[in-house]
Amino acid sequence: MKILTPFIFGLASLCAVTSQAQTAPATKAASALAAESNFALPATDDGLAGTGPIRRYDWFQKLWTEKRSGWAKRVKQDQDGVVFLGDSITQGWAANLNQLFPGIKTINRGISGDTTRGVLLRLQEDVIALKPRGIVLLIGTNDLEEAAAPESTASNLKLILAALKAHNPAMPVVLCNVFPSSATKKRPADQIKKINQLCYALLKDEPQVTLVDTWSLFANAQGDAKPEEFPDLLHPNSAGYIKLSAALRPIMEAVGLAPAWPDDFSPEPGFESLFNGRDLTGWGYLDKPAFDGKTMSDDGRFAVRNGRLIVTVAREERAHRKLMTTRKFPKDFVLKMEFRASPNADSGVFVREPQLQMRDFPIAGPWLTLKHYRPLDWNEIVITVRGGLARATCNGEVLVDAFTVPATGPIGVESDHGQIEYRRIRVQESR
Repeated sequence: MKILTPFIFGLASLCAVTSQAQTAPATKAASALAAESNFALPATDDGLAGTGPIRRYDWFQKLWTEKRSGWAKRVKQDQDGVVFLGDSITQGWAANLNQLFPGIKTINRGISGDTTRGVLLRLQEDVIALKPRGIVLLIGTNDLEEAAAPESTASNLKLILAALKAHNPAMPVVLCNVFPSSATKKRPADQIKKINQLCYALLKDEPQVTLVDTWSLFANAQGDAKPEEFPDLLHPNSAGYIKLSAALRPIMEAVGLAPAWPDDFSPEPGFESLFNGRDLTGWGYLDKPAFDGKTMSDDGRFAVRNGRLIVTVAREERAHRKLMTTRKFPKDFVLKMEFRASPNADSGVFVREPQLQMRDFPIAGPWLTLKHYRPLDWNEIVITVRGGLARATCNGEVLVDAFTVPATGPIGVESDHGQIEYRRIRVQESR
């Protein structure tokens, strides 16, 4: 009996260790299942915020749970980035997001098939918990496929923006218009335009939100997606993503979410700068005190950032303003400047008083067929005034060969809609 005692004790210990080894994987598996269940879709809409559809197809519930439970493990390392939030269009960006936005910590929180109500439901854990520097939001197209009314989509977007504002009212939010698609995809142009109009109406009291007209960026003459950029009339291809990124980058630079390349330009001999690149000294509204020393106009329609004079995105219709030099120009002169327009943006340059349209010309006109215009990039304007007539060119192409201008007056820029940046504003007066 004494001989058997160590054997029995060892056998018992071995069984205990074996039991623990078998229990450990089971415990981990149970913990994993419990964690995933925390991110599963609720079975019903009862008590959930928002209105309209939340998708519950099997494939969507599986994707929703996998994505969200995986992101929950990255909360610490994904802090303080720029969160790209949306549906399959955003999810499909993941492979090259960092390449398209170098110098920015990008966090992808897109889930294929998601709706505005779905984003609202997961906003706190997937986005706000990351304490992001900013948000790029594109959502709403799937609401239409589920037959949601545009008013429902806009209502959910209002709740999303309110939650982001409550978290941090200084955090920039870049809101993209719903992209064009096709009635064959249950996304007719009139319904998409209605959503976008309702979203624009939300901006008036939301200074942290900047809207980008990504609908005009991609729409054809009928208001639908172009097959060369959206092969399935819903999702952009690589060319579409590159174009989208190019449209977003200037906006992100302007709101402080992306670094801007410094401009070391100096005027040519004989030219003098009208804009110092630091503030609005020498500029103001007519019959109002000048904005000397200020980096922003009192109403926020003009701002100085990154060495550029920026016409900011309007927050309501017909928010036209004229920013003019305090100095007048009675002599003949040559005015040179560069401008970069966001999609469908509209501004203008005042030559003593008459206005020369300055726009995203291929979309907004009036010069739709310029051969050398560079969309979403910098373009040079040269305006020559001689003997009461002015001639204007864009990258060397004639815009207006001769238009009448007064004998004297200031030089100015207009705010209308969309973001337009001006830089290298300089003049050479005749002696």
